[in-house]
Amino acid sequence: MITVTSVEAQNRFGQLLDTVQREPVVITRHGRTAAFIVSPQDMQDLQVLQTARRNRQAAVAAFEDYFAMADTTLAPAARTLTDEEVLNLVKESRE
Repeated sequence: MITVTSVEAQNRFGQLLDTVQREPVVITRHGRTAAFIVSPQDMQDLQVLQTARRNRQAAVAAFEDYFAMADTTLAPAARTLTDEEVLNLVKESRE
C-alpha cells in the first residue's frame, strides 16, 4: 500500500488509478489519513464483507430474541437446571 499526500494525488491522479489495480493507495492531508483509493474488485470485496457482517448481526439478534421468548415458556423447574443437568438429560434421551 502506498501513501501520497493530497497534493500528490491531485497531480498524479491518472497514475494512481493504474496503481490501485495492484494495491490500495492512502491519501493523507496534514499528515493524517484522509482517504483510500481502491480497485473496483477490492471495493466489491469490502461490500460483501460488510453485508455478511450485517447479516451475521441480524442472525445473532434473531437468535437472542428467540431464546428470550423461549425462556418465557419454560416450566419453573426447567429454570433451575444447570448446563450439566441439561446435557445429561439430552444424553439420556438419546440412549
